[in-house]
Amino acid sequence: MSKKLYLISYGCQMNEYDSAKMVDVLAASHGYERTRNPDEADLLLLNTCSVREKAQEKVFSELGRWKEWKQTAPDRVIGVGGCVASQEGQAITERQPLVDIVFGPQTLHRLPTLLDTTREARKPVVDVSFPEIEKFDRLPEPRAEGPSAFVSIMEGCSKYCTFCVVPYTRGEEVSRPLDDVLAEIAQLAEQGVREVTLLGQNVNAYRGGMGSGGEICDLALLVNFIARMPGIARIRYTTSHPAEFSDALIDAFAEEPKLASYLHLPVQSGSNRILGMMKRGYTRERYLDQIRRIRAARPDISLSSDFIVGYPTETDADFAMTMDLIHEAGFDCAFSFIYSPRPGTPAANLRDTVSDAEKHQRLGILQTRIRTLDDAFKRKLVGTTQRVLVERPARWAGQMAGRTSTNRWVNFEGTAELIGQFVDVEVTEALNNSLRGVLRRTDDGLAASPRVA
Repeated sequence: MSKKLYLISYGCQMNEYDSAKMVDVLAASHGYERTRNPDEADLLLLNTCSVREKAQEKVFSELGRWKEWKQTAPDRVIGVGGCVASQEGQAITERQPLVDIVFGPQTLHRLPTLLDTTREARKPVVDVSFPEIEKFDRLPEPRAEGPSAFVSIMEGCSKYCTFCVVPYTRGEEVSRPLDDVLAEIAQLAEQGVREVTLLGQNVNAYRGGMGSGGEICDLALLVNFIARMPGIARIRYTTSHPAEFSDALIDAFAEEPKLASYLHLPVQSGSNRILGMMKRGYTRERYLDQIRRIRAARPDISLSSDFIVGYPTETDADFAMTMDLIHEAGFDCAFSFIYSPRPGTPAANLRDTVSDAEKHQRLGILQTRIRTLDDAFKRKLVGTTQRVLVERPARWAGQMAGRTSTNRWVNFEGTAELIGQFVDVEVTEALNNSLRGVLRRTDDGLAASPRVA
């Protein structure tokens, strides 16, 4: 009987990528198969994220629910990984003795050894070190799970924004060598991957070594290389930092058609005073100039951003500047959060002068405005024909789902044979969270049925 692994993952796309690698590592080393039923699992893993409010408490709350599973099968192993594990370390096992393994984002490749050690020693093991690029050298061959795939090209962040815990939980910026990135993408393309999303905490700080000559490849050049690889038809990347968004990256939107018409460029605030307190390294004027130049390079682009509402000392005037920036930039998507102090960050020592009522009121105003812009963007797509990568069946029988270049999901009538193809879909309706359309043309060039989805 095969061994079973039950895994819960919180947080960002980077965590999603790491979770997939955990499954691959343990499948290769111990023959584990992932299950959705924790009752049949031999190994329970929790991959955590420390970005959101009260992240640690959510982890211990989840572990509390796992206590019964451990009691019913004492030999069952429980592991906690990710950023909360990196931040808390041994304190996790001290507070919750049922945990057998604690590992950080940079040591997930050591899971097989950690698993063997805790079973042999019958005591908890902790490894939250930062061995830099070793992780990627020890991972199994990449395995595609559909026509789109994440590819991590760098780890960590060296910006040290005052509110952010990432540099402390994932370490400083370390880029993978160019050849390693291209080799992984080539292997994925051979398995049918048509679209890759390049991942990094600060992805546009990528500086990958090129051979032995000491030359460096930046993100714009990497996009250029990938665009010329057989099989790859669309490229995305996330998450970018405005302080390092180069002219070359802006030019890429004008020059490289395989680069998707979507950009996530977190601004956090529209107030120069707050941006300074956050140590973001740019002004609203510089940010808006970048947005204008990006739109000039790719007029149909979809722009997304992050916002923190209620940062310590944020005034009504500061918030008004954020709303004004949203209007000027014309974002059609955003991720917005009420500020919460992260342990160990400089901002955690600031006096919080903004009441909860003010924070929630401002968040509601901001999210309402973004929803309005999102609805307007989707309505503009109605009547247009979009190039869609078919990724999976839709929730409705007889329909398929895929994403446009602008990162919008479209549902349309079709069959599973279309998965992995780029097809032309005429958008007929804008819904709350997606679009509906009619399949007009497939990769084989045949015209599709005119029926409306």
